[in-house]
Amino acid sequence: MTGPGDSASDRVTPITQNRKAYHEYRVEEMIEAGVVLRGSEIKSVRQGKISLQEAWCRIEPGEMTLMDCHIAPYEFADASTLPSPVRPRRLLLHRRELRKWRKACSQKGYTAIPLSVYLKNGYAKVKVGLCKGKKLHDRRASIAEREAKRRMERASSARH
Repeated sequence: MTGPGDSASDRVTPITQNRKAYHEYRVEEMIEAGVVLRGSEIKSVRQGKISLQEAWCRIEPGEMTLMDCHIAPYEFADASTLPSPVRPRRLLLHRRELRKWRKACSQKGYTAIPLSVYLKNGYAKVKVGLCKGKKLHDRRASIAEREAKRRMERASSARH
């Protein structure tokens, strides 16, 4: 039997990814959080008019906030009721998850970075990663590893 919380019944529609985060940080843990949106923001998200390029998460006692995430105003909405495109947006997490992440982010070098935005059963969700910054040599190693993998795949496909 599948219920409302089972993954078999969940419909997930990807909206955007933060590729820069995967390049500049090493992701150690991930969590899914709901986003509190106002007015017509959900319509802009559904159209894909959201950017996570400069986004980050602030963890305060009792809440996590998505900062510097740009959601373009919905073009058909009333201009007088439009919220600011880069306003702080509250993320919805369980209290125990918040405590765990706050403790983890207080360690040196760790931060919470939004990795992707998607729609799950009609609700906007953000995948947040517990990240540690990569050094320059770590980035170079990641690039070299990725290119070596590509070369191996090309060589094996050329033989067939």
